[in-house]
Amino acid sequence: MKFNTVILFLIGMSFTSIGQFGYTEPVTNAAGSEYEFFKIAHLEATPVESQGNTGTCWSFSGTSFFESELIRMGTKDPDLLSEMYIARKSYEAKAIKYIRLDGKGNFSQGGETHDIPYVIKNYGIVPAEVYPGLSYGTETHDHDELFKVLNGAVQGVLSQSKSKGGKPLSTAWKDALNGILDAYFGNDIESFEYKGKQYTPKTYAQAIGLNMNDYISLTSFTNHEINELCELEIPDNWTWGKSYNVSLDDLINTCEKAVREGFTIAWATDVSESGFSFSNGLAINPEIKETVENIGKGTNGFKTPGKEIDVTAELRQQGYDNKTTTDDHLMHIVGLYKDQNGTKYFLVKNSWGTGNLPEGYLYASESFFKAKTMMIYLHKDGVSKEVKKKIGFGN
Repeated sequence: MKFNTVILFLIGMSFTSIGQFGYTEPVTNAAGSEYEFFKIAHLEATPVESQGNTGTCWSFSGTSFFESELIRMGTKDPDLLSEMYIARKSYEAKAIKYIRLDGKGNFSQGGETHDIPYVIKNYGIVPAEVYPGLSYGTETHDHDELFKVLNGAVQGVLSQSKSKGGKPLSTAWKDALNGILDAYFGNDIESFEYKGKQYTPKTYAQAIGLNMNDYISLTSFTNHEINELCELEIPDNWTWGKSYNVSLDDLINTCEKAVREGFTIAWATDVSESGFSFSNGLAINPEIKETVENIGKGTNGFKTPGKEIDVTAELRQQGYDNKTTTDDHLMHIVGLYKDQNGTKYFLVKNSWGTGNLPEGYLYASESFFKAKTMMIYLHKDGVSKEVKKKIGFGN
């Protein structure tokens, strides 16, 4: 995903209901809201962070997901994993693939959850403390200049590769690329000492006990065969990662079942919709769009629960085909709630800081999830035997 954001006005906001998840239920989404959310399941997660002015939501949500996996597996206080190590190694691999494809692929700040297992399998992982990725003079993440410099170098190499005469590329361009990455992120890690032990990124990945083969990606679109593997045709899927294409009912039921049973989920979605509001801590799909688009002229859908669209597979596919459902953002599902009317919502951990009432989280309705989910990524044990049998996924 490649959603760039700097929500500076939210960072400075404060509310009296700090720590609302520790309060007696029900909880709400925003000051003055009539929504009442009752907990069905609420799973453990590491602290909310901010991706700053970068398009690396995929790395923040993905590392958050794997940190929760470590908690689920029995690590009470897991190391925070380095989002910027993942981003740095992805930039490197992405640039090489882009040149191999003669510029016909995607080279950007964006990515998918698939990038995290790709990096861990090929390079390993390191703690955030070891590799904060802030070697360019600021205390918060900002990849604007970094990417302009990096992209300029990559486009120069691409231009050279297409020059007349068929001259081969030099042996230096990859070193030059890594020189830029070293300058902005910090020198690449070959080995490091952490908590009294010596590691390489690969031995550290082995030590924390995550097996990348234990995870599965699901999606649901009608332009692919049902219950078969597919590659989603979205620009940031540069690794060409595959997902199992299941029915819409199986997608939502898998997500709900997994959360109820203790499994969190990495979630790729579209946040360009008028029904998505981080400041209001809510993602909804109202039947009457004016409740979120012209709030001053009627009911405020972010403060008063209303009827939502009944999403079908056909309606969902229409949004994908006409580009009203796009590849925008990736977050981390860590809970399941219901409101006073019985409508279900996923509790979602975002990476835009903690400046809203739910302290960096939001509630995404079942209708929003059905309409706007691109894919989900979770541990294979969170998927039912019935769904595994349908897709031919072995244990």
